Amino acid sequence: MKIFQKQINSVDQLEEIQLDFVPDVFFLFISPLFPNTKAFIAALNAKYPQALSIGCSTAGEILGKEVLDHTVALTAVQFEKTKIKLVDVDLEVHDMDSFKIGNKISEALNAKDLRHIFVLSDGLEVNGAELVSGLRSNLDELVSLTGGLAGDGPNFDNTYVVYNNQIASRKVVALGLYGEDLKIGCASRGGWDSFGIERLVTKSNKNILYELDGEPALDLYKSYLGDKAKDLPGSGLLFPLSMRDKNQETPLVRTILGINEEEKSLTFAGNIPEGSYVRLMKANIDRLINGAEESAVTCQNSTDNDPQLAFLISCIGRRLVLKQLVEEELEAVSDQLGDNTYITGFYSYGEIAPFDKFSRCELHNQTMSITTFAE
Repeated sequence: MKIFQKQINSVDQLEEIQLDFVPDVFFLFISPLFPNTKAFIAALNAKYPQALSIGCSTAGEILGKEVLDHTVALTAVQFEKTKIKLVDVDLEVHDMDSFKIGNKISEALNAKDLRHIFVLSDGLEVNGAELVSGLRSNLDELVSLTGGLAGDGPNFDNTYVVYNNQIASRKVVALGLYGEDLKIGCASRGGWDSFGIERLVTKSNKNILYELDGEPALDLYKSYLGDKAKDLPGSGLLFPLSMRDKNQETPLVRTILGINEEEKSLTFAGNIPEGSYVRLMKANIDRLINGAEESAVTCQNSTDNDPQLAFLISCIGRRLVLKQLVEEELEAVSDQLGDNTYITGFYSYGEIAPFDKFSRCELHNQTMSITTFAE
């Protein structure tokens, strides 16, 4: 595997890229504030027409041990033996049915030698939990699945994905990787602390929560937030929910994407089923950083190969809490993966990964999720 990375601050910097290999794929994590994104994508495609491109908008770009803004975190990869295939699906074509979209993607990519699917999705218009369920529906349990939901800084206004020379919202893109020579590691960890009493979900519809213990969910949630309630949905990133049900041994974390004042409801990135139990969570900075480190250790333990390339997808909520300490979680991961590992990724609106190699893939919020490749 050959890898090249560069921080791009303007379209003109493409002229500085002189690769000594022919890339199979570009991974592009792009700030929503990057100037002339369409011009950059067009210029990149014109310069390297044979290469695929996959990427998305971010709430912060990750390159090495740095968190960036206003940039493109560019990674070019040439695989030695691994074959790849890129597909995209429009949400609107399938009536915004996230399960159906996931099913279509895995159906299109599935093959006997499929090893991994790396998926990136619009971060606002998709139900991430249903998307993951749909993706899993066609896959052998030996095929791993990771990715994330695109971000838009702290704004929750517009997200997009990159598919070759296209930029589009309301779209999901996925890269299938094929062949037994590809070695994959993946893991996801959080580090948030639960507090307050556990409450029963008494009314919900997939990812929309209406009632807790028979009371309007939004009113109850606002009572916990106090003065921060006026800043919803953004302030909800600081107080996610821990959710468990009878089918989920390890609690999942759910983050608010939007609120409805008229219905007194909360919309989350993933499902919150009726009959499940939720508790509020709050941040502990040391535990967040330790969680990132634990994710890296678990990822390392899931494969016998030293990683050559690592994708870090961490939640925007973690960035807002860690503030100027945010790069410490990247340093904790890098220290575990080693200096010979190329690192990229982004801060997201949702992370797609298993807890470890023995777990099934889930949609997470507020985690550091890591995927590593080696040939």
